[in-house]
Amino acid sequence: MSTPPSVSRFSDSPVASTPRTSNMPPWLREPLLHFLVLGGLLFAVDHLLVGRTDDIHTIVVGAEVDDRARQLFKESRNRAPTAEEMTALRQVWLDNEVLYREGLALQVDKGDDTIRERVIFKALSIVDANINLPPIDDKQLREWFETHRNKYDQPARFDFQEAVLAGENSEATVRALVANLNSSPAGDAKADLRVFKQRPRGNLVQSYGEDFAKQLEEAPVNEWRAYATREGWRAMQLTTVTPPQSAEYESLRGVVQQDWTDATSAELRTAAVRQLAKKYTIKTSDTQSAR
Repeated sequence: MSTPPSVSRFSDSPVASTPRTSNMPPWLREPLLHFLVLGGLLFAVDHLLVGRTDDIHTIVVGAEVDDRARQLFKESRNRAPTAEEMTALRQVWLDNEVLYREGLALQVDKGDDTIRERVIFKALSIVDANINLPPIDDKQLREWFETHRNKYDQPARFDFQEAVLAGENSEATVRALVANLNSSPAGDAKADLRVFKQRPRGNLVQSYGEDFAKQLEEAPVNEWRAYATREGWRAMQLTTVTPPQSAEYESLRGVVQQDWTDATSAELRTAAVRQLAKKYTIKTSDTQSAR
């Protein structure tokens, strides 16, 4: 049987100093408010749970709870709560704290990815707070830029178009189409045109293969050609080549600084987590345990 709301399951007697729900202001009797207050005061719950590991059956409504409840009340109602409202807010928090601890005792948090993600996020935030970036001067930053230049340099880009025939795309069919396109306007070939703009070489390799990318690089502009791609024969015409552009450190210094900060922070974060992992015994299916 569940415990009546007016009786603390961690005490032998009713909580006489706390008003019953019927005496609460109407706005405090809304069930949804209990969960809103729980969300707003979750930081206090965490603090108390971490700080009191000696007796899980002891709940302390500390000053943190009152301070946060008072702040949330003022933000939502533009005034300070009365003494009666503060007592009611404490009771709401206490109800939710009991439910929270009961939930943990029943392990209802197990298998909840949302709770797991929140815990991981909080732990990672603590790791981040303890990361101290090393100092870096302009000379070192410029050297880092040079080692990562491929991220900032603009590669050559290609504009091209493809003539697509419905039906068979054999080598003979495509070469006949190419001959027709080079001797007459594209509209007379009765083929659909697909236009591709500003495609970097890496995109060509990914879409059509290395051989195609090399052939297109070497192809003359505005000439239809038959290309063997990983997906079959294609009739294509290179129309424009935009030359590669080398990045200038001076114009990108702010971007480079932020990129260095992000990359270095990620490296330090990974190192810190790996260091923490040394505290644990890691078991895998291949070995019994590993440090």
